[in-house]
Amino acid sequence: MHRPWALGWMVIGVLAAPAHAQVTEIYKCVDGTGRPLYTSDKRDTAGKKCDLVSREINVVPAQQIPVQRPSASNSRSGFPRESASDRASAKERQREILEKELATEQQLLAKAQQDLTEQESVRSGDERNYARVLERLQPYKDSLEVHQKNVEALRRELGNLNR
Repeated sequence: MHRPWALGWMVIGVLAAPAHAQVTEIYKCVDGTGRPLYTSDKRDTAGKKCDLVSREINVVPAQQIPVQRPSASNSRSGFPRESASDRASAKERQREILEKELATEQQLLAKAQQDLTEQESVRSGDERNYARVLERLQPYKDSLEVHQKNVEALRRELGNLNR
């Protein structure tokens, strides 16, 4: 006959045993004849006059992990690690990249402006209502605005690079 719950209780008992073993209580009991009995089992104290003699709490200190302090070799005196010429060449490469991006973005801005101008001059027959014209032109205006903001951002980046 299998008792699946018995296995669960055994697992709980095994896991709880170390927790119970951390506190040790020792009792001195005197039985009916006057003989002293020392025990750590609380069940042995039933029906007897018992006093708690000792209560030991076993505490194992946690293992201390050594704290790594920065060594003298990691001090600020070793910084900066890159030379001034390395920084200058990196800045120059960054400037070249930003200038290429700016030129590309300016071309896209000019194209977006040209597309918007062309679309403003075209009117189809179903656009008698001005709201429909604005609705048709809105994607072109949005594209133009995006490219304008990109050009402004790239100019700001180039300005920050000069600092």
